Amino acid sequence: MVSNALPLYKKIGGTFLVKNVKRWIQFKRYLRGGNAHNNIRTFLNTPPVTTADIGSPLDLDGIIISLSTALLRCTNPNSRTVFLGHGGGDKPYPGKKAREELETFDFHFITGPKHLEKLKDTGVDLPEERLIRIGNMRFDDYLNGKIDKESVYSNLGIKDITRKNVLYAPTWKWGDGTLLKYGYEFGCTLSKEFNVIIRPHGHDRMHIPKMKRWFKKQNIDHVYFSKPSDVLKHDTMDDFLVSDIMISDTSSILYEYLATQKPIIQLKTNYKNMHNMPAHLDICSIATQFDESKKIDELVKDALEIQDNKLGVYEEMLNDVFFFNDGKSTDRAISFLDSL
Repeated sequence: MVSNALPLYKKIGGTFLVKNVKRWIQFKRYLRGGNAHNNIRTFLNTPPVTTADIGSPLDLDGIIISLSTALLRCTNPNSRTVFLGHGGGDKPYPGKKAREELETFDFHFITGPKHLEKLKDTGVDLPEERLIRIGNMRFDDYLNGKIDKESVYSNLGIKDITRKNVLYAPTWKWGDGTLLKYGYEFGCTLSKEFNVIIRPHGHDRMHIPKMKRWFKKQNIDHVYFSKPSDVLKHDTMDDFLVSDIMISDTSSILYEYLATQKPIIQLKTNYKNMHNMPAHLDICSIATQFDESKKIDELVKDALEIQDNKLGVYEEMLNDVFFFNDGKSTDRAISFLDSL
């Protein structure tokens, strides 16, 4: 989740708010050395972070950018709240009061038309001046060529860089995630010809050690794990850069991967509680579909072979789903914040 805010932090600084000491310790652990501003000193050289009980009134002076729909009760008249959120897929916003909570934010950073359609399907009704169109800030470093491919290979531990890389990035149980259903099978089958990068959802990261031990015990090489909690060394966009194709299920990563213009394979699940989307905003209309009647290795090979024929289709949906896609989304967000 924190990765969505890092592009802003790296350019303008700020203090991260976490809800309790446990989260503070996790922040210090995973963002060690991530301080982007040398004029500020912090313990373990992380970005500045403090705890805040968001269930209580907040007397904060400044702009509060939230990654969660949780209601913020700000008592300081000088504060402004901006909803940034995390992920823009087809799963609904969590909670029975999502609509009411979303409408309490002063402003929303909007990634694209699909984001607006998702708010509409949730019943959120906000005037245009509170909907700030910026695009997807997470794309900026990728689109601007600022990610070092050799460092990504090193962080993942990939040995044979002559192989093509398959990224398997499932969601968790909220969305009928497929990690335990297909993770072992895909690793065994695809690793015979490809490097397989398995990136679980953050809520499934506890499965990584067991899966790594299993593949090692089976003497299966070329299966690697991207750690979603280690956002400095295993960012989603890093995985995007080195991968040649992605497999996912109901994760919002399906739409973010459009930025790469590379093939997408979507796994069918039993999750039904999805937003209603028009076809031009629905990844199902262009992604290669997988079910258990098909062999995953053959599907991957076929998708890679016809990649060039579908480049225009990927680009069209990218621009239908996200605004701008010019590598300047963070600058647009900063320009708006400056205006406040």
